[in-house]
Amino acid sequence: MMEVFTYKKIEYSVKRSKRKTASIYIERDGSVSLLIPEAFTKDMIEKMLESQLYQIYKHIANWEDLNTTRVYREFVNGEGFLYLGSSYRLQIVEDQATPLLLKHGFFKLRKKELHKARDVFKEFYKTKVIVKINERINLFADKLGVNPNSVKVMDLQNRWASCSTNGNLNFNWKCAMAPLKVLDYIVAHELVHLIHPNHNEAFWNELDKILPDYHQRKTWLKINGASMEL
Repeated sequence: MMEVFTYKKIEYSVKRSKRKTASIYIERDGSVSLLIPEAFTKDMIEKMLESQLYQIYKHIANWEDLNTTRVYREFVNGEGFLYLGSSYRLQIVEDQATPLLLKHGFFKLRKKELHKARDVFKEFYKTKVIVKINERINLFADKLGVNPNSVKVMDLQNRWASCSTNGNLNFNWKCAMAPLKVLDYIVAHELVHLIHPNHNEAFWNELDKILPDYHQRKTWLKINGASMEL
């Protein structure tokens, strides 16, 4: 259960867990969230926030700068839509067998689907990217010696992916817009969480073994992630 509070004009949400350590996250929408032990009091939370105020303000300012790249797309002829890092122009067609196709270098949207075009695109992305994600999991899982319990694509709001304590991997449908190299980073990142739940030194060292250039891929996602929207 998420709780929402404010400290020194910073609105933050809190999720409690059985973990022993506390973490602060700046989410993809610029919001601040805390994952804390169940026994943490409000005073303990505010003391933690106070100690990290500079970093929080810095990350929020950085998020605002990066989000100047945000793109607001319209479902009109000629608009560009991303798939695996490439942009394809939209063509609205009178009739075709399926609501949305990627064909001959164009996204082709059936005209009668215009009223629900965003949902049609989301479904297209979900269907396509789950296949790609499973391909990439097969590529990295053996190298890491891991096997996820389940793999799903869904609306994760502010996160690209997540890994549960039960070994369930969830991926944001927006991952379908990322270049394959960046999708590899997202997938490998979550697979490493099956070994190291936290972003500690051991986590990054493990990721480095299978993706030595993960820094570049991570940076690309940070800079361009805001443009991967509908």
